[in-house]
Amino acid sequence: MTCTVVEWLAVFTRPETVQIVLDSWQYQRQHTGLKLYGYVILENHLHFIAQAPELDQCVASFKSYTARRIIDLLQQQKAERLLQRLHFAKAAHKQDRDYQFWQEGVHAEMILNEAMMRQKLDYIHANPVKRGYVNLAQHWRYSSAANYEGLAGLMAIDVW
Repeated sequence: MTCTVVEWLAVFTRPETVQIVLDSWQYQRQHTGLKLYGYVILENHLHFIAQAPELDQCVASFKSYTARRIIDLLQQQKAERLLQRLHFAKAAHKQDRDYQFWQEGVHAEMILNEAMMRQKLDYIHANPVKRGYVNLAQHWRYSSAANYEGLAGLMAIDVW
């Protein structure tokens, strides 16, 4: 799955915003049966491979919770320019909020077999390398690539 910040705003350059995402996944792993097989968080979007009994509800809850917490954090930090963009990006018909954080929808793709799983894990882990941020996927701090190399990642995952 892919979740993208509205207007591709670079919000995940702040360790505190990334931690909100990691904490949300950790909570869901402990309380909702979410299995998180892999992830990568870049400055304006994230990819993750997951499974859950009610995955659609997990994803909706994840997006809602992380959006609220990140917006609260940006307000505390007085990140006015980002907040202005998030306010501007809010759809005119949405009356229940002042800001829109995530783009609508989730770009999901069903993984059908072991070969496809390996290909998707390799793809998401290679994102920071392709962008020139690191030379090796396991060196990207906000990724599960290290977990698959037997190293400690920022959070535990369900290794495939």
